[in-house]
Amino acid sequence: MALQQIVEQTVAGLGYDLVEIERSAGGLLRITIDLVWTSPADGGEAQATGQFVTVEDCEKVTRQLQFALEVEAVDYKRLEVSSPGIDRLLRNEQDFTRFEGEVIDITLKEPLGAAAGGQVAANRKKFRGTLERVPTGGWQIVWSDEPPVKPGQRVSKKRVPAPLQALGFTLDELREARLAPIVDFKGRGAKPGAAG
Repeated sequence: MALQQIVEQTVAGLGYDLVEIERSAGGLLRITIDLVWTSPADGGEAQATGQFVTVEDCEKVTRQLQFALEVEAVDYKRLEVSSPGIDRLLRNEQDFTRFEGEVIDITLKEPLGAAAGGQVAANRKKFRGTLERVPTGGWQIVWSDEPPVKPGQRVSKKRVPAPLQALGFTLDELREARLAPIVDFKGRGAKPGAAG
């Protein structure tokens, strides 16, 4: 049985979603898992914020995978099972649906070339923007090339914001797509107007 099949069956059998399998030099086998997500449109509940893969989840999958890989005589030196992290890989249509509205990083297989129409560099392959579904079907990311405002910087009310740009794409055109690793250090504690 192929490694992909063994890992997929084991992970799915335990009730998790397989995100990625990586083989590294030195015999490291890295498996990335996530909680299973069902679209609210398919009768599933939206995954509550704060629900993440735990250390216990990773331990459970590790124990089962060690057994399955030994039975199938898969050669590896070390097994690592982890959660996808803040820069989670997006692999299929379901992942794109799940993370619609989030900021993502995409890398195209081929540069835009003449299709860029002078809007962006013709040899550009990497983009960061908000993931949106196109009404006619398919996906796009929307972004502005305006530099972010620095903390404490005064912004003129007369300043005209840079125009938004959009790039439509199909999953076949992507080399890779990931959630953008954006961290908010402001915290969630104080509510507006609360005495502090």
